[in-house]
Amino acid sequence: MPRYADGFLLAVPKKKLAAYRQISRKAGKIWKAYGALEYVECAGDDLKVKMGVPFTKAAKTKPGETVVFSWIVYKSRADRDRINKKVMQDPRLANMMDPKSMPFDMKRMTYGGFRLIVDM
Repeated sequence: MPRYADGFLLAVPKKKLAAYRQISRKAGKIWKAYGALEYVECAGDDLKVKMGVPFTKAAKTKPGETVVFSWIVYKSRADRDRINKKVMQDPRLANMMDPKSMPFDMKRMTYGGFRLIVDM
């Protein structure tokens, strides 16, 4: 069975990046506790590219924002579904997910599930 990944792209105000990182570290521990193989969060660094569509455009960043590109890897899609169900029921996550206190606009987050086609 091929491994599976959830991918995320979002815009985060630079002044709230530390708060985002703090929430992400806690969330990552929850995902890993339920069986996720990897939990990775990356903040934009070299985003002024001349080829393709820049992440800043895809994430529709506003002045003062940067892009966060993230992924979570699982053994399989079935494993991902099982893990995410447990994670979404975990009260530790629920306590962090108040939209009023989130350090980014959740409505602008891009998300999807992906079958890994190259895994080296």
